[in-house]
Amino acid sequence: MTLPPWPVAVGLGGNLPPLPDRLVTAARALEQLASPDSFRCSPLYRTAPVGGPPGQPPYCNAVVLFATTLTPEGLLEALQSLEAAGGRERLQPWGPRTLDLDLLWHGSHQRSGPQLVLPHPRLLERSFVLAPLVALDPGLVPPGQPDSPPGRCVAELLAALLPRLPEPAPERLPPPPGWPGP
Repeated sequence: MTLPPWPVAVGLGGNLPPLPDRLVTAARALEQLASPDSFRCSPLYRTAPVGGPPGQPPYCNAVVLFATTLTPEGLLEALQSLEAAGGRERLQPWGPRTLDLDLLWHGSHQRSGPQLVLPHPRLLERSFVLAPLVALDPGLVPPGQPDSPPGRCVAELLAALLPRLPEPAPERLPPPPGWPGP
């Protein structure tokens, strides 16, 4: 039995060198998990660290959208393998990292377990997620919003969030060599 492809969103980030090379490698690996002609990659953004220990360097962030036949758990396993290959060590919560791949949503699947929560519980509160999504599709309505009234699009969510942020707004970066997005 072949599973149907599900639309997914994955956040990419990191703040330890060598960036952005590691993000290019991760984005290209994610492209290999996508169903044909479904992969879309946002521009890269420089963002301030949110939470975690003080004194961290800025992050590079992006978001990819694609369709996949992997289950949520199968995709999570693939993301964690890519993080490990990128040198990810989980030394402290929200601490500096070489590579961070967050499964933001997986179709209409919902999960609430110790290893996986879908949709991602903070995706609507993070400018480093919303800004890349706006660059891909400003009218996109992400999951995880109340069903009534209908959810707001990412452009509206980001516009409402930016004035409340204690950190600077995400800064769009020029695409590095090999970057699969604009």
